[in-house]
Amino acid sequence: MSEELQSQFEEFEKPAVIRRKLLPWWIKTFCWIFMVMGVCCAGTLIASAFMTNVSLSLYGFSSNTAYSPIGIFIVAIMALKAYAAFSLWFEKDNAILIAKIDAIIGIVICAASMFVIPFTSSNGSGNISFRLEIAFLILYYIRINKIEYAWDNLEII
Repeated sequence: MSEELQSQFEEFEKPAVIRRKLLPWWIKTFCWIFMVMGVCCAGTLIASAFMTNVSLSLYGFSSNTAYSPIGIFIVAIMALKAYAAFSLWFEKDNAILIAKIDAIIGIVICAASMFVIPFTSSNGSGNISFRLEIAFLILYYIRINKIEYAWDNLEII
């Protein structure tokens, strides 16, 4: 009986593992930025119903209304980024997968805005401009990839 009771108390003595400690400071900072931007995105959708001009911009894409194809695209990407940030911050089991998807989609979109849009838009001069976001997205993907094993194999209480 005492052995059984002792094993029950051992369960409480284990320190809680915090997955958030695996994230570097710059990812934690961007998590908060993107969670706030996600709330602002929802506010933008509401404000667009009452205002005629709402400026949106992300990865080189911009729109003056939230209810245009580009505007909805920007809002959807921001919602994905906010969900990835929320998942990482609150240590969800699928956070690494969502963060990787977010990074890959971001890299593809950023590359498209750098290499495709300048040649296909009507006012584009064909000049390729380097977007700094792509460097951060690549670093983000590499870092998330490095912590994936530890994130998935931590014993969460």
